Amino acid sequence: MNQAFWHIGLGLDKLWERKMKYFGHRLLILVFIFSVVVSFINGDPLVPAICIFGDSVMDTGNNNHLKTLFRANFLPYGRDFEAHKPTGRFCNGKLAADYIAEYIGFETYPPPYLSRSNVSLLLGGANFASAGSGYAHQTARLYKAISLPRQLLYYQEWQNQVVGMVGNERATAIFSSGIHILSAGTSDFLQNYYINPALKKLYTPSKIAHILLTSYYTFVENLYELGVRRIGVTTLPPVGCLPGSITVFGSGKNECVHRINKDAVMFNNKLNDTSQDLVANYPDLKLVVFDIYHPLLNLITKPSDNGFFESRRGCCGSGIVETSLFCNARSIGTCSNATGYVFWDGFHPTEAANQILAQNLLEQGLGLIS
Repeated sequence: MNQAFWHIGLGLDKLWERKMKYFGHRLLILVFIFSVVVSFINGDPLVPAICIFGDSVMDTGNNNHLKTLFRANFLPYGRDFEAHKPTGRFCNGKLAADYIAEYIGFETYPPPYLSRSNVSLLLGGANFASAGSGYAHQTARLYKAISLPRQLLYYQEWQNQVVGMVGNERATAIFSSGIHILSAGTSDFLQNYYINPALKKLYTPSKIAHILLTSYYTFVENLYELGVRRIGVTTLPPVGCLPGSITVFGSGKNECVHRINKDAVMFNNKLNDTSQDLVANYPDLKLVVFDIYHPLLNLITKPSDNGFFESRRGCCGSGIVETSLFCNARSIGTCSNATGYVFWDGFHPTEAANQILAQNLLEQGLGLIS
């Protein structure tokens, strides 16, 4: 009898273990939702600040202040954003970073640092991202964008401003508890490596990935030395499935470019390995690698399952390759309603897609706010 009860107990333990694995993540989400509710009641966000680094999928208007062709401060960009005016976001409306800020309780979005926004707004963080930037300094130089080292210098300026506002002790807490998000790498491949015959001759995709990730490692180390302890970095998206990529590199085939997606997967695997090395070397660092590849690939390959009807073409112009100046108010063929489109232009998601991606990223990044 006792032996029977022993086996039943073991069975129940295993069943409970399986149930906990299934419900454990959902429980974390419920805890997060509860935290959000409490945050809204108290009128405070879940973290003291959000700081954003990277490229065009994160740029909220820094390039407006640069002498570069990579701008989005004209219609139809921003037509579905607040006041229906362009801000410099490469989207019809909100970016994923905007939604993340909303979800964790911020009433305003981190302002683009070069806008020299109201100083009080900067207390909640700032956006340093620049369209055309990447892990490689050469990529940013090609497109007159703000390189990651320069973004880091601006971040140090921001830190000094915060210290001036609230003093060293509180500022240190803001830097260590604030969330820092980085998105880069796509421009390095699409706008530099793949279109540069000299680079392709000298370096394999794997070698280029190694060079880029050395820059990533250094960037995170530098943030750590500045007191940062919570960092999220996005993987490369399915680069070969972007409408512009298919048009330019697809050899006339109307399908995702497998070799480019293969490079993205390779890079993402190395990014995960590099991030694990960083955590091993800095045990008090919370570093989350946000998988953007699979969530976006799911929207692209199964649009109808996610409420979309078009994932091959962007909304703006022909939707095949346009971005920046080629997506403008005179672009013939621009759709009237972007909610059914995964992509806004040839390379950037719509607001509707960004909302879904932000929800997915937030779920992955619960550890950054717990």
